[in-house]
Amino acid sequence: MKRTIVAALASCVMATPALSVEDINKDYIKSLAAPGKTVLVVEYYDGAGKVLDRKGYASATGYKAMSPTDFKVDEKTTLRLYGVEPCDGDMVNRKEDFAGSCKEFAERELQVMLKSAKVLFCRAFVSEQSSAVQNATCYGYYNYPGSLDSVEMLEDELVSLGALRLAKKPDGTPERSDLDEAQRIGQQGYGMWADPRVKGQ
Repeated sequence: MKRTIVAALASCVMATPALSVEDINKDYIKSLAAPGKTVLVVEYYDGAGKVLDRKGYASATGYKAMSPTDFKVDEKTTLRLYGVEPCDGDMVNRKEDFAGSCKEFAERELQVMLKSAKVLFCRAFVSEQSSAVQNATCYGYYNYPGSLDSVEMLEDELVSLGALRLAKKPDGTPERSDLDEAQRIGQQGYGMWADPRVKGQ
């Protein structure tokens, strides 16, 4: 999907597992769009999946990636995509004309997703609400008339593109089993997985 976003941009110019697997209301997310702004809504859930609070933001300049998994909401709050991470060290992907650190590649790809979104819709548990860095699952609404109109999970897209991979628990199992298929797609040679050194990590 990011490749579609990049193509659409070019044509214009020339949180958690429990929350991530729930169905989302795409029409609701699309309805949040506002002309000339990137809208961000964060919903906070209890353990039963009930929304306890909701915070809304709007930015004329969009939101900036602060790391491969983090982006800044305001001076007090940063959201962190839960259960995913960049590879270690450096990587090379000739197809995407990239040679550098895994972190740089992942942060660049996250920034593309953030910049292209009309709406960012994130879910977190209410226990995250007072934290400066909050674990969340985030979705983006992307709209380019005539070519793209979709709501996509950021983590799913970034993992399937090989920008991020699944983080593992201490016992070696993945933090996000809902993203297993996305990682299988990425491992076909996208992003980090084009570099044989990453496969050996």
